[in-house]
Amino acid sequence: MNWLTNFVRPKLHALVSRKQAPDNLWLKCPKCEQMLFTRDWEANQEVCTNCGHHMRQRPLKRLPHLFDDGHYELHPLPRVTADPLKFRDTKRYDLRLKEAQAKSEGAKGPGGNDALVVASGLMGSRTVVVAALDFGFMGGSMGTAVGEGLVMAGELAVARRAPLIVFSASGGARMQEGILSLMQLTRTTIAVRRVKEAGLPYIVVLTDPTTGGVSASFAMLGDVHIAEPDAIIGFAGPRVIQDTIRQELPAGFQRSEYLLEHGMVDAVVHRHKLRETLIRLVSLLMDPLVAESRDLAVAG
Repeated sequence: MNWLTNFVRPKLHALVSRKQAPDNLWLKCPKCEQMLFTRDWEANQEVCTNCGHHMRQRPLKRLPHLFDDGHYELHPLPRVTADPLKFRDTKRYDLRLKEAQAKSEGAKGPGGNDALVVASGLMGSRTVVVAALDFGFMGGSMGTAVGEGLVMAGELAVARRAPLIVFSASGGARMQEGILSLMQLTRTTIAVRRVKEAGLPYIVVLTDPTTGGVSASFAMLGDVHIAEPDAIIGFAGPRVIQDTIRQELPAGFQRSEYLLEHGMVDAVVHRHKLRETLIRLVSLLMDPLVAESRDLAVAG
């Protein structure tokens, strides 16, 4: 055995060879094209540290920033038939579901079964129920599992006498489930109505993008609508509308700021200020007289 060849040379090669950087060490902001250090970007709640662009954030990354001390309870979605129509396009729908579940951020827990995550916990020392759509799971599309999850979230809010807060991020109804996905527009609307009939607040946070059947149902029924900056919000996308009417659309059409200007949303709130805004809203809606007296005392 030649110890120079078999031992010394590999050690020297390992010492002087250039190490490859991990693929996920840097990312480029899609708006300003600034290269961002991934760790800094994640610490900034996935907001560009250069231009403030809000990138799409998955539910399990969002929830710890909302609840007190980052503690919350996840609630598994009700079981539904995985492929009720035996749908197939270029690939079987049940296989698409399995692939999406395998890639899901919550694949090993209750948050990875479909495009909705339901959680409960304390926010400003008050119990709230949060239902967050996951655009990373088949575009946040709404099928029977999402519909059942919204109904469950509404029932949970009523049972616990807690506000229901929904974070929307969806391309619309799930085409692979056909008419069954469209039925969820009605079912989720009824779930929201039950929350309101119980005298509980229903708050919607519109994130990028909120379109299709989701915007045509529960996402537009809130007592208060908050939007993240520069989010696309509407039914059909601006390109589809422009191609249909053959007219140039106004600058910023269907963006959060445009909708705020035209009265479709109540506020555009930076992601860093969402928690404090939601705590204040819940306080105002649950204890209006107490909150008003507190505000008057502060003003005085």
